[in-house]
Amino acid sequence: MDGDTLFTIGDLARRTGLTVKTIRFYSDTGIVPPTDRSPAGYRLYDIGALTRLDLVRTLRDLGLDLAVIRQVLDREVSVPEVAAAHADALEVQIRTLRLRRAVLRAVAKRGSSPEEMDLMHKLAKLSDDERRRLITDFIDDTFGGLDANADFVDMMRSAMPELPDDPEPEQVDAWVELAELTQDPDFRAAVRRMAEYQAAERAQGDRTGLHHDLTETVRDSVGRALDAGIAAASAEAAPIIDALTARYAQTFSRADDADLRHWLLTRLEIAGDPRAERYFHLLAVINGWPVPPSLTPVFTWFTQALRARTGQHSRVE
Repeated sequence: MDGDTLFTIGDLARRTGLTVKTIRFYSDTGIVPPTDRSPAGYRLYDIGALTRLDLVRTLRDLGLDLAVIRQVLDREVSVPEVAAAHADALEVQIRTLRLRRAVLRAVAKRGSSPEEMDLMHKLAKLSDDERRRLITDFIDDTFGGLDANADFVDMMRSAMPELPDDPEPEQVDAWVELAELTQDPDFRAAVRRMAEYQAAERAQGDRTGLHHDLTETVRDSVGRALDAGIAAASAEAAPIIDALTARYAQTFSRADDADLRHWLLTRLEIAGDPRAERYFHLLAVINGWPVPPSLTPVFTWFTQALRARTGQHSRVE
């Protein structure tokens, strides 16, 4: 085939797989103009027009609009520049599609109502900054203006939800639940009570910070009691409670007496809202961190056993 060969629209359609109507549209808009016309007025195209049409088809298959394609053909922008910009745009589209897929799978799993599905979709589409702002606002609202445990507050501020670009349905589900939890007025009030209690304790001289070793002691001692089937109100629980209150007395430099036990019971009840632990559980699921075993059964048993020893009813409603 030499360079003087001319093709009709029908020839181009057969060679490219495009319809005659599509080629005529490209010709009318000047994207692939005809090279010449036959004596009867029919449009004719040379090999250059065929090559141009093949490029147009490739660019359209890649999702570029006609305005950008015209810029490429007219050499106003280069193919690498267009490819880079389009790749960036596709990244956003792919991320959006992955989120939609995860939301739909989570909705299918939960059996959500249309209203719940709408909420899940809106929350899942939030940017990383918007998700951080939601959690930061919760922390500011519940701990703001109080001299609470600085280490604990810093830890909360550093542990932000980071929903991955391709989340699992469980991660979307966890993020929606976490967002709902942080907006729950009752949960906010409960956390605020914890913060106010911490601030009051610090005002009275408690500057001991977080007590990881003490938590591990409770976990080990009560865990063995739970494994052994020891009831919280039973006589067998008494020596366990005695050993734990002695450890608390040592840690906080207090006498191991009735006042300590009443103080400890109040402390446990204020900090014992299981939703606080749920907050960190959901955060771990969202961020793909190992989810630690729940301490709720441990501290529930500890609180019940201590209450049985003091004869005191719950102070937290």
